[in-house]
Amino acid sequence: MNKSFLSYFSGMKDPRVDRTKRHLLNDIMFITIAAVLSGAETWNTIEEYGKSKKEWLKGILELPEGIPSHDTFGRVFAALDPDKFEDIFIKWIRSIQDNSEGEIVSIDGKTLRGSKIRGCKYVTHIVSAWADKNNLILGQIKVEEKSNEITAIPKLLDMLLLKGATVTIDAMGTQTKIARKIVSKGADYILAVKGNQGELLDDIKDSFKMLKPNDISDDIDFGHGRIETRDCRVITDLSLVPSAIKWKGIKSIIEVERKRDFKNIDKKEQEVSYYISTHIQAKTIANGIRKHWGIENKVHWVLDVAFNEDHSRKRTGNAAKNFTNINRIALNMLRRSEKKVSIVNKRFAAGWDNNYLLSLLKI
Repeated sequence: MNKSFLSYFSGMKDPRVDRTKRHLLNDIMFITIAAVLSGAETWNTIEEYGKSKKEWLKGILELPEGIPSHDTFGRVFAALDPDKFEDIFIKWIRSIQDNSEGEIVSIDGKTLRGSKIRGCKYVTHIVSAWADKNNLILGQIKVEEKSNEITAIPKLLDMLLLKGATVTIDAMGTQTKIARKIVSKGADYILAVKGNQGELLDDIKDSFKMLKPNDISDDIDFGHGRIETRDCRVITDLSLVPSAIKWKGIKSIIEVERKRDFKNIDKKEQEVSYYISTHIQAKTIANGIRKHWGIENKVHWVLDVAFNEDHSRKRTGNAAKNFTNINRIALNMLRRSEKKVSIVNKRFAAGWDNNYLLSLLKI
């Protein structure tokens, strides 16, 4: 094989004892990623993919004992070190990521509902970072049991190349420690402010009652049977925000008012949201806030609809966490493909066309 994503696994430690290694780890990884790119979602369907493509795979892989069983795939991924797997994911991303200057990097969490074990309250929760311009998932980290996103986000930020980027995070991640971490990485931030930062939220609301905005950006969006107007107002005078001193790099407070008029029904909606930022231009901030939802639309929704991730029942050992990496690797590869069809149709194409599959894998 030429230099490809699979080459990054060459130094990964095989978790199996020697006497149980009937199949090579590289063969297992290749079949798994190829199968997931082609639409497989379970260990059984990965095995069936391998069997159906056996003759073709024999020309690429060693396969000393043929195609592994579904139990073998499951045991290997349950035993693989998820931290090492994540390191490989990050190194690969860095090799294909373009310059982060001007990038919007959105950070948000997703719960894998199917990972819950009966009688256990804990379900696997993954925090991911999405780069809008690069059209890539930059990294992800599992929220440890009895922990939350507040402790996971700084660890994720440590993994990422962020110089010149703008990081956007929902209110859960609006913490002084996280703001300091973002600035230390050479990045800007736009952080949502809600009730979990009550003092800061009150200060911002009071400022918008007493002071005039320094800059305003208006935007109108037509679609989905509604008209939505968004007014982004920015104040750089922080004199009424004594708590601002706690926030590294803060230069502005933001009020965004959204109004929705529905065309076919007599219904109106209005909401007001607040943010803090290292930026001062309303247009730049409004763009970052809109782009933040890319992680929901282009990552979480796609993983649920196209990859059926929310219904995955992989629960043994590290299987759930490791398989989310496989899904995100596959989604990144499919996103970067120039074929002008949906993600679902790209997966069909990968299953039908071996040459297209190899182009995704850069082989």
